[in-house]
Amino acid sequence: MNVIIIEDEKPAARRLNRMLNDLNIQVSTMLHSVQEAIEWFQTNEHPDLIFLDIQLSDGLSFEIFDTIQIKSAIIFTTAYDEYALKAFKLNSIDYLLKPIDDDELEVAINKYKENYPQQKPIQVDFDDIKKLLINPLDRVYKKRFTARVGQHLKIFTVEDIECFYSENKGTYLHTTDNRNYLIDSTLETLEEELDPNQFYRVSRKFYININAIKDIISYTNSRLQLKLNTFNEQDVIVSRERVKDFKNWLEK
Repeated sequence: MNVIIIEDEKPAARRLNRMLNDLNIQVSTMLHSVQEAIEWFQTNEHPDLIFLDIQLSDGLSFEIFDTIQIKSAIIFTTAYDEYALKAFKLNSIDYLLKPIDDDELEVAINKYKENYPQQKPIQVDFDDIKKLLINPLDRVYKKRFTARVGQHLKIFTVEDIECFYSENKGTYLHTTDNRNYLIDSTLETLEEELDPNQFYRVSRKFYININAIKDIISYTNSRLQLKLNTFNEQDVIVSRERVKDFKNWLEK
């Protein structure tokens, strides 16, 4: 597998390189800007897989596609809120939210191996993506969610919800009165809909409401364990890679 990294933060690129080496994947090239990437693609065979940061030192990485028809599969790495990624009309496999988690990296690699044996040409609606990435704070987020209870629909405001979580291929919301409801959604869809100032995705399984946090406890391997006001069915763990970003979120 021929893999390259396009990332303007060299420490982040080196860290990702080490993580891939731990998965027995060798990175052939690391590039650090839009212009450097364009020049490289013009003179080199395109790789099987690209790890691509969205914001590079000289612009958005999507500008590469304005000049070069990329034939590689892409895994995006980003510090942007995940909602913006839903606009991508690209040949992407997955995205990884910085700081990158080891387990999530392995999941993304496995998805690539399973689903993309053939390379496909990429098409991108860059204008739509750019609109979403500009002024993200101007977005309007959902204030209410519904869940089916028998023949009825029950309405919940975001203030009613302590957390969203996935279990057995279903997505649930947990309410402040200690009840769980299956909803017709996924955590990935919720990434577009939840206010990032109020909800934080601590792992692939959990979105938590900042107002529901009762206690934060140091956990093994430099992680954090969250105690919510009523939810106690599973451990809610902030991974080591997300601890710094989580602490910053708490102080916004």
